[in-house]
Amino acid sequence: MSREFSQAELEAYLDEQLDYERSAEVEKALRESPDLHRRLADINSRRDSGVHSLGDIWRRHQLGVPNRETLGSYLLGVLDDDHAAYIRFRVDVLKCPYTIANLRDLTEQEAAEAEQRDTRKQRFLNSTHKFFSDRKPKGKP
Repeated sequence: MSREFSQAELEAYLDEQLDYERSAEVEKALRESPDLHRRLADINSRRDSGVHSLGDIWRRHQLGVPNRETLGSYLLGVLDDDHAAYIRFRVDVLKCPYTIANLRDLTEQEAAEAEQRDTRKQRFLNSTHKFFSDRKPKGKP
């Protein structure tokens, strides 16, 4: 378990955008390190004075998070390789909570819609089954 935390990780931690495993590492280290408390206080002080880094702006406004339409295309496997690689990078490397949450939500939404389609299809088949099973073949008494 690494005890070194980058400035970007600490800023993401304060914005609650750090993945849960790394956040747990920061919290454990905070209990043992006055220096880490000081670093976080410095970041908050800088933010309170109105100084923001480019990374702060990107994180706060979620500028790199793909929209749901793009994520849906990713799930369907129709994105070009570069865009698909970017989404995998956001999920696997950055562990972006917004991208992961949107992908999870779209997956669950598709599963629910598929279940509804199957239910409607089954009800339709059940309702027409009686109609077709009562018919006698032509030419037979």
